[in-house]
Amino acid sequence: MLTSIKGRAVIVTGASKGIGKGIARVFTRQGARVMVVSRHLVEATACATELGGEAVAFAADIATWAGAQAMAQAAADQFGAIDILCANAGTFPQTRIEDMDPDEWDAVMATNLKGGFLCLKACLPWLKQSNQGRVVLTSSITGPVTGFPGWSHYGASKAGQLGFMRTAALELARHGITINAVLPGNVVTEGLADLGEDYLATMAASIPLRALGSVEDIGHAALFFASKEAAYITGQTLVVDGGQILPESLEALDA
Repeated sequence: MLTSIKGRAVIVTGASKGIGKGIARVFTRQGARVMVVSRHLVEATACATELGGEAVAFAADIATWAGAQAMAQAAADQFGAIDILCANAGTFPQTRIEDMDPDEWDAVMATNLKGGFLCLKACLPWLKQSNQGRVVLTSSITGPVTGFPGWSHYGASKAGQLGFMRTAALELARHGITINAVLPGNVVTEGLADLGEDYLATMAASIPLRALGSVEDIGHAALFFASKEAAYITGQTLVVDGGQILPESLEALDA
């Protein structure tokens, strides 16, 4: 059993839905004080209300330095501390390279890659004051391990997160702060559910465990990285995909 994180001050970006909401839910259930961050205050407030506990809402565009600074200051004002940053916010439009406008590439990089850097930089003064400073990035198997048509910008941003993480781990270590990344596979979210049961069944059939992941599965991995027990782990990745990346081919699943 992990040491309790009750009372720890946590920021989760991109937390009003999907994986971010799952992460926020897991931390809230463990008694942490969670700031739900989204670009849209109405959505963030609805999520925080649903989560209950000591969850609060804040609206910010974390792809901007002003937005990241405002978020960090608001969390520090609300909680008096920042112990854990879960940099989860991400965007994933599906556009093939030949059809992609360069501005779309820049927008994905700004949120997925630059946003993580900005959030860490903004939160760093308070993370340095914590006796259990933790940073958890939500990366993906797409980019670092696999590819998928239409997601060249998304994959590049997710692979870039890991390059950033490794050097950040060296710089943060002197302050006793760890930084690690969770790499989700196919996870059931609001958007994925809209694709229909047949599509979900086809996706599940390509996974050794024969099921898609839940957002809470990613939340539990983030919780481990944020725990006292993970204090000696930094600059590392954890794939949470039900074995999705293991088979050489679909035939390997039935061999």
